[in-house]
Amino acid sequence: MSTQHVKVDPSIFKAYDVRGVYGLDLTEDTAYLIGRAAAQYLNVSEIAVGRDMRVSSPQIGEALIRGITDQGINVVDLGQITTDGLYFAVGKFNYAAGAMVTASHNPAKYNGIKFCHEQARPISIDTGLGDIRDLAVSGDFKESAKKGTITKKDVIDAFVEHALSFIDVKKLKPLKVVVDAGNGMAGLIMPRVFKHLPCELVPLYFDLDGTFPNHPASPIEPENMVDLQKKVREVGADIGSAFDGDADRMFPVDEHGNLVDGSMVTEMVTNSMLKKYPGSTILYNLIVSKSVPELIDELGGKGLRTRVGHSFIKAEMRRVNGIFGGEHSGHFYFRDNWFADSGLITLLIILELISIEDKPLSEIIKPLDHWVRSGEINSTVDDAPSKLAEIKEHFGKQAQSIDTLDGLTFDFGNWWFNIRSSNTEPLLRLNLEAKTPALMEQKRDEVLAFIRGK
Repeated sequence: MSTQHVKVDPSIFKAYDVRGVYGLDLTEDTAYLIGRAAAQYLNVSEIAVGRDMRVSSPQIGEALIRGITDQGINVVDLGQITTDGLYFAVGKFNYAAGAMVTASHNPAKYNGIKFCHEQARPISIDTGLGDIRDLAVSGDFKESAKKGTITKKDVIDAFVEHALSFIDVKKLKPLKVVVDAGNGMAGLIMPRVFKHLPCELVPLYFDLDGTFPNHPASPIEPENMVDLQKKVREVGADIGSAFDGDADRMFPVDEHGNLVDGSMVTEMVTNSMLKKYPGSTILYNLIVSKSVPELIDELGGKGLRTRVGHSFIKAEMRRVNGIFGGEHSGHFYFRDNWFADSGLITLLIILELISIEDKPLSEIIKPLDHWVRSGEINSTVDDAPSKLAEIKEHFGKQAQSIDTLDGLTFDFGNWWFNIRSSNTEPLLRLNLEAKTPALMEQKRDEVLAFIRGK
């Protein structure tokens, strides 16, 4: 194909992946050039390629594969798969690299590509994605004497078996579980998982449909959880779980349909992991609840606080051989899953915990939850660095401690907050936590007034 006049927009290369609007800044031609660039940069024998259910994913996937094979590199075509399924395939079958065609939770008009090295090591802008970008933009490719081959492989049953190995299926009770796939990839995999479980699966929006006819596949927004909450109450389920479009993140609700945030999921999995593997190291990012390190200490584990973002937490997990890592954003990482995140494995561990404890989910969470969280609140600012300097000057006077691991974290004893800049937008992100609802609301409003008032 002739791509000599195609220009690749470098702005579609984000911190952790490629993301753009299909037909506008991400087309078959740009995907082809990105495939060639990735193949040349990675310089490996073969690359595993998977894709989600977006309307444009077959076209983007095919063009990406054509670019890789035109550069002389072989492709293992995994077809439709979840992102955690791709990570599994790269780790389990020792593929030298992987590429996943997905725009995760973004609206239907978007698509994108996530890359990883061998053993599912992430490729971010600082660890290769920037080099792939520069090659794709320049078009400075070496011509290959031969084309790469394409081999098709279905790894989903092997991935399901791997995920189930994290729990003792015999200990599961016949729980009723509502899963909202949001018309995303969880709709493909969940029926194949639940046929191995004694649980009743109540499916919501399992049809694979990249137009997202029911709601966006972005469960971090509470408005996209309403249907799941309603269905859990309606059928009297023990738990509900929503997945994002590529199904690597999961967001639960308890038996009353109440939202369960990422900090509480991190605590529940920590609880399970430290009982199975005493003394292990658990990682958590710096904006999860203080309840998390408190629980790790209580259970005799080793806690390690990290920056926000999967590339940081995965690198730290490898460095210290951490068994589990949790983030507020619904990403949960497992050492025995090549340090990669998996929504499916997380759900299975919670089902096992509910069964073993023989208590409703809300009662398991209650003794773990000692703080009241604001959730992440964004504020648009004209000049993020100068605003951060003002915040440090104003709040630093009263704080017991300040740290700068990621943005600014101020600790006042019975309340604390972190403020950090967005990588991509003129935003400051606030996360605040306090010992009581009244104190949380008071301090949240006070900090927001300062951020937004000048």
